[in-house]
Amino acid sequence: MFQGMHYVYEVYREMSFSKAARNLFISQPSLSAAVKKAEAQIGFPVFDRSTNPIRLTELGEEYIRSVENIMDVEKRFCHYVDDIQGLKSGTIAIGGTNLFASYVLPPLLSRFTEQYPLIHVNLVEATTSELEERLFGGFLDLLIDNQSMDASIYEKTFFCEEHLLLVVPSRFSCNENLKCHALTLSDIKAGRHLDQSVPPVPLEAFREEAFLLLKSGNDTRDRAEKLCRDSGRFAPRIKLEPEQQITAYNLARYGMGISFNGDILIRHMPDDHSLTYYKLEEPHALRNVNFYYKRNRYMTKVVNEFLKLV
Repeated sequence: MFQGMHYVYEVYREMSFSKAARNLFISQPSLSAAVKKAEAQIGFPVFDRSTNPIRLTELGEEYIRSVENIMDVEKRFCHYVDDIQGLKSGTIAIGGTNLFASYVLPPLLSRFTEQYPLIHVNLVEATTSELEERLFGGFLDLLIDNQSMDASIYEKTFFCEEHLLLVVPSRFSCNENLKCHALTLSDIKAGRHLDQSVPPVPLEAFREEAFLLLKSGNDTRDRAEKLCRDSGRFAPRIKLEPEQQITAYNLARYGMGISFNGDILIRHMPDDHSLTYYKLEEPHALRNVNFYYKRNRYMTKVVNEFLKLV
């Protein structure tokens, strides 16, 4: 009854016979025939073809749930075999946003692949919401992120703390009265912003300036607005809303406005005197970076070894 289930599942994933056929490297007529054969074995249609796009029938929904259970069993067995082979084969899929894929994961993956050269590593770079969807669906083993995720669904392994800093173009006149709070890039790289003797900057001093805040829904954006509201008693005047921290940082370098950036990113930036940095008040400026993985999912030896390295 489940012969040809992989053909049916690919059509379900794409909700399109043509897209599924391309993914499977077969012709659309061949795929349609395979799906019809599977439906004949079941005795009922899996897809309602009268809609555009197609959708699952009521029985089709139950069929897909059963297929996912079967696929999970297959995957667990494959992982078990990989474990027995003593990490001489196997895979690990790790997801991260541009920030983590560019600056955090490379040294970790380099060390891991040096120790286990036969393990295939799949690095996926996307937005947090896209990555969480893939983690939930089983397409990722691990996700590294600085946002909090539902503890009822995901477990986590702590990696490090991240501290948000205010990044201000040095040519802005507001810097003149804040020299006692100002930090340089060298200060950040040396960790001086972590010293308790360094006071946070009074954010109200920047209420008239233009800000570069990430798009709504991003944790950095949420924290930036809370800092302005709670510490500065104002709503920031937003000039641009970039997608990534690195974009906001580079826009600030060219004097476009003030950005909020984590010290993870800033520590990787080349020396530049065009920016001035300021410490911000906790707790909004402090967040944890964690590796997340789905609860109750079989944890392969490969994933365990990577988390040990972390």
